[in-house]
Amino acid sequence: MDKIVDSLNSAYQDFVGAAANVLETKEAAAGQKTAVTDAALENFKQKWELFRVACDQAEEFVESVKQRIGSECLVDEATGSVAGKSGQTSTTSLPPISAVRLEQMSKAVRWLVIELQHGSGASAGSAHSHPSAPFDARFSEDSAQ
Repeated sequence: MDKIVDSLNSAYQDFVGAAANVLETKEAAAGQKTAVTDAALENFKQKWELFRVACDQAEEFVESVKQRIGSECLVDEATGSVAGKSGQTSTTSLPPISAVRLEQMSKAVRWLVIELQHGSGASAGSAHSHPSAPFDARFSEDSAQ
C-alpha cells in the first residue's frame, strides 16, 4: 500500500510541477505561443496522463481491498465466527453455515450471473444441472430453508 501511495504522491507532485511550469513559460512568453510553451504543455499532458494512471491504480487497489474485506465479513457472518470475537453476539436468527457451503452457494450464484450476462436464456434450475456447477444438494441446511 505504501508503494501505491508513494507512486500517487510522486505523480501528483510531477503534475503540479508541470502545471506551474506551463504558467511560468506562458508568462515568460507574454502569452504568446512558442516552442517552449508548446514543450511545457506537452510535458503537462504527459504528467496528467501519468497522474491519471496512478489514480486508477490506487482506485483498483482500494476496490480490491473493499471486496476482500466484504468477503471476509460475509464468511465470518455466515459461519458464525463473528459471535466469538470480542464478546459480540450474533443478532441474526439464521443458523451459521459452513464456509465450504457458503463458497458453493457463491459459485452457484456466479454461474447464474454469468449465464444471465451471456443471454443463455437458461432458467435458474438449469444452473444446477451444469456439469461444473458447484451446487451440492447433499447438505441438510438447504432442506431447512
